[in-house]
Amino acid sequence: MLEIRAATASDAETILSFVRELAEYERQPEAVQVDAETLQAQLNAPQPPFECLLAELDGAAVGFALFFHSYSTWRGKRGVWLEDLFVLPSARRRGVGAALLRRVAQIACERDCARFEWAVLDWNETAMRFYRKLGADVIGEWRLCRVADAGLAQLGAEPEAND
Repeated sequence: MLEIRAATASDAETILSFVRELAEYERQPEAVQVDAETLQAQLNAPQPPFECLLAELDGAAVGFALFFHSYSTWRGKRGVWLEDLFVLPSARRRGVGAALLRRVAQIACERDCARFEWAVLDWNETAMRFYRKLGADVIGEWRLCRVADAGLAQLGAEPEAND
């Protein structure tokens, strides 16, 4: 039986294992820098920076959806940003991913959010077909921008007098 439940701090190791498997799938295993202790502390914080749902089949964790709130200035409402969605290969095609997405969508509706958004890698045609089947628009004209690590520090540094 499939159950979707909110993750707790005691699920940090499970969440981390899914994060690592997702990074492997996305061809970036070296990019994972977080550890279970950090995830556990964040989930125990008074205002956790994210929420996470775990999917369990017959009591075994088989997938997760990690999300947090965003904000739409155009709509004047919060939204939900899905950072990660992952289902173990052995549990795919059993409705797990769809159930996770539906539950996050329900949470967004319960909280009167304007939208539910996420990014998908341009080579992941399987995921795009899956998302479209569930009613999502894959928006081609928008591109994700990111500044991280040294680039973030450089951007956040005070400009020199002659800049």
